[in-house]
Amino acid sequence: MSFIESVISRVKRNRKRIVLPESMDERVLEAADKIIEKDICDIIIIGNREDILKVYPMKEIDKVTVIDPATSEYTESFIDQLYELRKEKGMTREEADDLIHNDFMYFSCMLVHEGYADGVVSGACHSTRNTLSPALKIIKTKPGSLLVSAFFLMIVPNCEFGENGTFIFADCGLEQNPTSEKLADIAKASADSFEMLVGKEAKVAFLSHSSKGSSQHEDVDKVVEAVKIAKEKYPELKADGELQLDAAIVPGVASMKAPDSDIAGHANVLIFPDLDAGNIGYKLVQRLAKAEAYGPICQGIAAPINDLSRGCGVDDIVGVVAITALQASNN
Repeated sequence: MSFIESVISRVKRNRKRIVLPESMDERVLEAADKIIEKDICDIIIIGNREDILKVYPMKEIDKVTVIDPATSEYTESFIDQLYELRKEKGMTREEADDLIHNDFMYFSCMLVHEGYADGVVSGACHSTRNTLSPALKIIKTKPGSLLVSAFFLMIVPNCEFGENGTFIFADCGLEQNPTSEKLADIAKASADSFEMLVGKEAKVAFLSHSSKGSSQHEDVDKVVEAVKIAKEKYPELKADGELQLDAAIVPGVASMKAPDSDIAGHANVLIFPDLDAGNIGYKLVQRLAKAEAYGPICQGIAAPINDLSRGCGVDDIVGVVAITALQASNN
């Protein structure tokens, strides 16, 4: 059984309602058909039914809930509630009206906020900002979270490293240049996400171009400080650094570069020092190693709102929806 098949098996036991706002994208509608065929979760699509069928002739459209903000019974209430939520930030009722009618992500987040849905998956044809800005304004961060971050679940075929080729890479989608404090928080959130999704113990490596003082630079200092903060703040977290990538995942290299580390050579959660490294790293592994890459999956939001890569395929969307449903089951 593949990883995604195992996720699907788990979420079927606790059925969730996931919203797909991007009814204008053929890939999303095709993915919705597959989700219904596989009986993964309940799907809500935002848009006009006739317009949806012009984009893609969905076979399973009668088995999804289609909500059109132009005619929905929820619309007026959502306008009032969005206005109340954001008026202190300067939003007018006219602006709330425009957003609820015309920005499907705002309508989707209100569905989650009001308990009519459990999560949202968007981003196939919209930017990360378009996806996450409404979520942060309406649903907000999870209590106790310092920030919202994003990871990719990477499944590398024929790989003995990590958890039989399964890794979490973070942050690969949101935090441009995290501070040491933020890196520590990303590490803790990513470890929790790994254990929830994979069901195995997380072993966290803070990555750098240096291993245990082999190089001196302020970028290395940031990672060293992050490890210190993580160990002090989260003493239960199994983490180490700073480590080069090979020292983090290859036992033979770890024995030379970090012989006293319990994590080196065995890491399955990789924390990148900045967004450039994380984004480049996951795409290299995805393209060159032909790895499955699911994400960016968000962590730190009070409800699961996930952002697709605009280069995603239909199966990627199906996988992210299944993961979102699993997050909702554990929220």
